[in-house]
Amino acid sequence: MQFNKPRKIRGWLLDVYPSDFGKVTVWVICENGERIRLTDRFQPCIYVSAKQDDLERLASSLFDNQKIASLKFVYKYAHPTDLEKTRVLETTVKDCRQIHALTLEILRLGDYLRYELHNCDIQNDRYYLFSRDLFPLAFLDVEVSKSGLVYTLLDSVESIDYVVPKLRTVRLEVDVAKKGLIANFEDAIERIRLKPMGEEEIMIDYGDEATKLLQLVYAIREMDPDFIVTSAGDSYLFPYLLQRAAVNEVQDEFILSRDNVQFKNKSSAGMTYFSYGHTFYRADTMRLYGRIHVDENNTFIITESGFDGFIEIARTCRVPLHTAARFSIGSSMSSIQFYQAMKDDFLLPRNKKIPEAFKSALDLLVGDRGGFVYEPIVGVHDSVGELDFSSMYPALMEKYNISAETVLCKCCPDSPIRIPGLNYQICTKRQGIVPKTVLLALTKRLTYKRLRNETADKHLKQVYDRRQTALKWILVTCFGYLGFKNSKFGTVDGHIGVCAYARENFLKAARIAEDAGFEVIHGIVDSLWLKKRNASLDEYHELCKVITKGIGVPINFEGHYKWIAFLPSKMHPKASVLNRYFGVMDYGKVKVRGLEVRRRDTPKFIYDAQMDMVNTLAIANNEEEFGQKIPETLNVVKAYRKRLIAGEVPACDLIMTRHLSKDPQQYRQHVSQLIAAEQLAKQGAEIHAGNNVAFLFTDSKNKRFHRRVIAEKLMEKNMTPDTKKYLLLLYASAETLLSVKGYTAKSICDEVNGHSTNTLERFCSK
Repeated sequence: MQFNKPRKIRGWLLDVYPSDFGKVTVWVICENGERIRLTDRFQPCIYVSAKQDDLERLASSLFDNQKIASLKFVYKYAHPTDLEKTRVLETTVKDCRQIHALTLEILRLGDYLRYELHNCDIQNDRYYLFSRDLFPLAFLDVEVSKSGLVYTLLDSVESIDYVVPKLRTVRLEVDVAKKGLIANFEDAIERIRLKPMGEEEIMIDYGDEATKLLQLVYAIREMDPDFIVTSAGDSYLFPYLLQRAAVNEVQDEFILSRDNVQFKNKSSAGMTYFSYGHTFYRADTMRLYGRIHVDENNTFIITESGFDGFIEIARTCRVPLHTAARFSIGSSMSSIQFYQAMKDDFLLPRNKKIPEAFKSALDLLVGDRGGFVYEPIVGVHDSVGELDFSSMYPALMEKYNISAETVLCKCCPDSPIRIPGLNYQICTKRQGIVPKTVLLALTKRLTYKRLRNETADKHLKQVYDRRQTALKWILVTCFGYLGFKNSKFGTVDGHIGVCAYARENFLKAARIAEDAGFEVIHGIVDSLWLKKRNASLDEYHELCKVITKGIGVPINFEGHYKWIAFLPSKMHPKASVLNRYFGVMDYGKVKVRGLEVRRRDTPKFIYDAQMDMVNTLAIANNEEEFGQKIPETLNVVKAYRKRLIAGEVPACDLIMTRHLSKDPQQYRQHVSQLIAAEQLAKQGAEIHAGNNVAFLFTDSKNKRFHRRVIAEKLMEKNMTPDTKKYLLLLYASAETLLSVKGYTAKSICDEVNGHSTNTLERFCSK
């Protein structure tokens, strides 16, 4: 809906994107539920820094450039480490979609050496939000006039109890009339299913294929959803529908956006990237306009924290909704830094130019050591309390003002704030970009956790928990990005400094606990497990207050365990494992880490079996009762073994899911996930590094590789699983839990079968 005369609208900002030349389209959800389309003028600025003579020549060269609306000289902080503003050339671009072309043109004029470009790689919709000081789903007044839009913000990113409008959501699913084992783009549409949230499913299964596609368009237009949720919509579903629309010659009419904009052809096949030791694949975005497309297979934040956490990230990080659904957490976190930098008159360099300080071998040995660890004492321990620092590393970054422009700053050579071990100074004259942005997420997360614990409303408790979980990921990532080579406000020296402060504060906390009579059973990076004979809960809470006051970083009492088992290494039974344990708290909550039930590749059958074993042991109140529960635990193993051998376990409960860490052709060994990936590829499926592959073990020791497993999508009825393989997995899951009492997979196998065998292999071969 467009307006030709001034009008004020109150509502929530939903979507922003470039439309006409030099303009953007803005969608607002009004208080009365109406969805309104507005347009606004938008001509962003990019900046050029160089020697002043070179800048003057550049300004003359660009005077008649058709992409540029205006040129002027302004003063900005050209680099994060600059102490004073410098004279730079501000270039206003006529249309935001011309920024990339203009950037390359300017770089060529300077032979890629003389000119440095700034603020040229911010996504257009985010640039608009930054320049207008807006964020997704902000509650605001919009005054519409011929000259553009004037916003009055009635909301804030700091807000905790903000109101979210009633969002219309529909799930889109398509059944394909497969001709082969797996669906491909040549197969016709069998039926289309639409599931509006809270309403009955709508089935489109009549008429020819063109009719089904046009009925989908009509149904979406009538329901007018704000969100369309799909599974593999980016990588498969929407490209498939576009192919079918082209085959049936209705592609011009196949429009699912709220705006009358056709789907754009995918610019690439997607992207494989490496992060935190894992390979990930992200399909190219299939963008809707005026609606938000959420692909459940292409989102991290919704998987981890639901829609409540997703909206919290979009608002706090000022990231458009369709982007926030797909962004990595690190990219979302960087968005806050970009906004803060622009607000503080810092320019965003096209390429990072903050070098790492020279370090001797001794400096590296002393400084680059990571977090501190107290190795756990293997065994089952009664009456143990867990203390956990609240976002320790981000809190230290904020407390000690650690950022690229503050560590080893040039303005404070005599600063009293020094990084332990390396003696690097930290600025005392200004607050860094990173600490400013971290403070917002820290403050909001602590508030959400407090509100979650205080409220009796189950719905609110869930909302607050999801929001704090989303912010937790932001805070977890901000430390890693501090040392990331491409982070514009990152610094390796600051990254090392945070670790140094963390070790120092962690040791202080442990000493305070020991001085109060507590024994440290285990400690890792930012968590402590403590034991004190007959200690009350009040003593633990009081200890938290003393530690918080002593080191200036908040620490919380996470809970008191009736018992907790720290498990040994499978390779070295006498050695402990830092992150493998399970225990039961006083109020019955079971906490597990490092077990099969925490792994994403664990089949449902093994997951259920191990959880039943854990729940059996959880009835125990102390170490003695733990030992008494072992026979019952072995009975659980017997029951699951019996079901497996009798063929009572459905194949879907035995599906394994493994990750492809590289492209299939780069593997040297025929591992299970590679075999399944090759099977899918032969059937026409696209397989990339970073994909997950699901499969069933059919004959894991077969010399013919292709017979060892079968990809889930290629499974037929009455598939026979490899019973021996799944028995091995069952006994291994029991061994994980009972290894603390000396049990092995072989001894468990012997006890379950009531007789001794020379080897587990011998029994399973029967």
